[in-house]
Amino acid sequence: MEDHNPDVALTTHPSDRIKLSVGGKLFETTVSTLRSGGPDSLLAALSNRPIQASSSDPVFIDRDPEIFAVLLALLRSNRLPSTARRFNKQELADEAAYYGIEARLKSAMLPCPLAGIDASPVVTIRPASDGIVSTFTASDGDGSVWIAHGGQISGYDWNLTHVGTIRTHLDDITSIRRVRPEIAAIGSEAAAGLHFYSLASGRRVGSADWTDPSDPRIYKARVTAMADSDESVFVAFDCYHRENCVLVIDKSSLKVVSEFGRQSGSSSKTLVPGKLTFLPESGIIVGSSVTCGAFGYSGYIRLWDPRSGSVIWETNEPGSGRSSRFGDSFADMDVDVLESIIFKVCSKSGDLGMADLRKLGDDPWVYLIDLNPSLRNTSHSSNYVMHCYKKQVLWAEMESWRCGLEWKRENQILRGKAIYVKMHIGGIL
Repeated sequence: MEDHNPDVALTTHPSDRIKLSVGGKLFETTVSTLRSGGPDSLLAALSNRPIQASSSDPVFIDRDPEIFAVLLALLRSNRLPSTARRFNKQELADEAAYYGIEARLKSAMLPCPLAGIDASPVVTIRPASDGIVSTFTASDGDGSVWIAHGGQISGYDWNLTHVGTIRTHLDDITSIRRVRPEIAAIGSEAAAGLHFYSLASGRRVGSADWTDPSDPRIYKARVTAMADSDESVFVAFDCYHRENCVLVIDKSSLKVVSEFGRQSGSSSKTLVPGKLTFLPESGIIVGSSVTCGAFGYSGYIRLWDPRSGSVIWETNEPGSGRSSRFGDSFADMDVDVLESIIFKVCSKSGDLGMADLRKLGDDPWVYLIDLNPSLRNTSHSSNYVMHCYKKQVLWAEMESWRCGLEWKRENQILRGKAIYVKMHIGGIL
């Protein structure tokens, strides 16, 4: 006669039901729902426990049942229920981290993808300590943000909750870059050197300076711009004697390994780069410099190969290859890294120029036809800011109306559509 052991373990199936007692409140769901949180989550581990044939007791978890109900609804529908508004972001994040489903919560709490025509503030970050926000750096990996204000750096996690502030020896930080998970590279246009600070310990862990024993003019060089790749940090340095260059610093050792783009003089063609961008697809550095004087704007856009240190392509404005737009030099520029497109905004007309980095020549620019002539500015040069973000270009005239652009490539031809946005820049970005 065959014996039946009432305590034998049964294999679980995705459709099986499982009972959980969270903080004394009973929940019933399926194994597949718990496993949807990821194979490494606590809930997936609980769902993989063998079911005893004679056992009907639910698994007890000593946590908040109300928040668990929100997270269980998230696993079921992949979106947060309306009851989630009863809890702040940190409460939800703490519980999600305990259950190991933080990635699912992050995905559900992300704002809608940025669309310039429908742009609206999501949240405003105001550091509690003194100092005006001067610059920031964000991580694509974990969504955290580091903000420089005065001589301090404040860190915010993926849900923009403040996690700590450290004070540096600088009075004003004008450049910041995240070079390691807990290491920030900072520089100032008012103080010499590039400095590395650990946000975990609050201590300076290294410094890098531009030095040349053979040239006494290279002294107390200041940082004006930064970019980085997976292995290196590219830093533009400027000396008081108008000597400048770009240093390549190894991320692992935090030491200078090479330099390129060295130049001297105070003309617009030899000024230190004010903006640097690294193109991962080609390994090229794009640098630009803009200055404004009595006769308007002038500057350059230059491409370097950091491996050889040579200039691949450059344009100087006013001047090279722009006879049809002489006197309407660019006021700012940026690069769409994903699509290898350079954008610039003209200082007088406000027109937008686009150039394909794969088809550069003497005059590679294609200009957007302004569909609203009333917004054109032909009376004087204006101060613009510009930023590229995922096939969108946002630019603004300081304290004025300007427009943005959505663009796409059709048969290797750039086509743009103007989208007009009211933007007021008054110390807030």
